[in-house]
Amino acid sequence: MNANRLLLVAFLAGAIGTQNVAVAQEESVAPPTAPKAVRLPIEGELPAASATEWLNSPPLTAAELRGKVILIDFWTYTCINWRRSLPYVRAWAEKYKDQGLVVIGVHTPEFEFEKNVDNVRRAAKEMRIDYPIAIDNDQAIWRGFNNDYWPALYFVDAQGQIRHHYFGEGEYERSERIIQQLLTEAGVSGVDDKLVSVDPRGAEAAADLDNLKSEENYVGDERTENFASPGGAIPDEPCVYNVPARLSLNHWALSGDWTVEKQTIVLNKPNGRIAYRFHARDLHLVMGLAARGTSVRFRVLINGQPPSKAHGVDVDEQGNGTVTEPRLYQLIRQPKPITDRQFEIEFLDPGVEAFSFTFG
Repeated sequence: MNANRLLLVAFLAGAIGTQNVAVAQEESVAPPTAPKAVRLPIEGELPAASATEWLNSPPLTAAELRGKVILIDFWTYTCINWRRSLPYVRAWAEKYKDQGLVVIGVHTPEFEFEKNVDNVRRAAKEMRIDYPIAIDNDQAIWRGFNNDYWPALYFVDAQGQIRHHYFGEGEYERSERIIQQLLTEAGVSGVDDKLVSVDPRGAEAAADLDNLKSEENYVGDERTENFASPGGAIPDEPCVYNVPARLSLNHWALSGDWTVEKQTIVLNKPNGRIAYRFHARDLHLVMGLAARGTSVRFRVLINGQPPSKAHGVDVDEQGNGTVTEPRLYQLIRQPKPITDRQFEIEFLDPGVEAFSFTFG
């Protein structure tokens, strides 16, 4: 994690110091009185950077935000780590909006298709995000914050000073306590010190960390690891690939006629397959379409069989599904026991693009 400093001026901007912030350890059972305030140093002030566009709000200015406590959430809509934090951010936005909290989601895209504002707008609607979204397609805000992560939270007090930051999933109780403290510091009376209760489902459910032995892996030539098809990848040329007789854990391979590009792999002819040996409760794959307005049917197998009760939300028990838009697809959510298993996805139509595997 690497960030230097941060600010919110004019539209939104910043960068922050990377020093750790000492926070008092919280009790597992909330005490009857309000939690004790913790020391939150000022982390920095900096120059402005403008958003490309705004969703759910007109452009927000420093004058409009003065006196408000602000939570800035960097996200990109296919990121599983951010997706699992969303239930909490969404709940905080709803609970504290009438007490002076403004949540601003800064959407900085990772993949090219995430720059399409219509895709972001559709994703925000499906994920029930109604707080302001700053579109950061040119990464001006990202660079201003010197940010490297999705999700990344920045906590801004009513004077426009950055008081805390957190990168990644987790520490939701601490984050909410800091929101409560900054609201109290801003003079808001009667801040409810109870914590939000969420019921995450589908891709938003927390990862099963005890059984997670597979890490995110991109499949484009620029960043992939452990590609196991014989002969390796031939970048930017149509090529027929094969799956070896055995895959080691966290290795993957292609079968059929594919073109391996920098960010993605593209299927040129029907019945191409991807095989992946993994160890996790959940398996997700970010997929899209080479031609807009098309769709691609697929079938998923786990250890050579239809997934049955191990199917994800985007697949039925027989393993059938369809790619209809560029997004993250949850393909496997298996019951215990979790062991090394071989996942396969066969595409019945050409024209699919695959970008990255993530697990949970």
